[in-house]
Amino acid sequence: MKKLLYLVRHATAEEGGNTPMFRDFDRNLTSHGIIESARMGKFLAEKGIKIELLVSSAADRCKSTAKIFAEQLHKDADEIFLDEAIYGGGARAYLAALNNLDDKVKTVAIFGHNPDITFFAEYLTRADIGGSMEKAGVVVIEFENVKWAEISNKSGKFLNYYSPSNITKTE
Repeated sequence: MKKLLYLVRHATAEEGGNTPMFRDFDRNLTSHGIIESARMGKFLAEKGIKIELLVSSAADRCKSTAKIFAEQLHKDADEIFLDEAIYGGGARAYLAALNNLDDKVKTVAIFGHNPDITFFAEYLTRADIGGSMEKAGVVVIEFENVKWAEISNKSGKFLNYYSPSNITKTE
């Protein structure tokens, strides 16, 4: 039985962060980031991609990216699962989120942050993503005959990498 994972880096967010008045965690998407998210979500929807579960970092920019993707994919944004550990938790937090999924779920999208999300994609597949996933970029990974709890290093097959700059070439 196949399982599909979509790793999504949050879209373009406000600059700044970690000042007394402005925490990095609270950064919002810019208007450009909103457009990136809508465009990428629409692209996936037009490809006929059906994602059963959306899991997001609790940081504002990730939640917003996930909500916009959900809208484009005709999913209920209220059903997005927020995982507090993904923000700043490193690749282990992504792996824990994946390993704890119910095996009834066959397709999941995890929305997160660089550099961790790029590292995690490379950890699962050993594919060279190119150093850093683009903002609003999506890596697609397939797992064959494995439970979510069994997923670890090199257990996935890299299928594709979509980004705002490369989907115009594939549309």
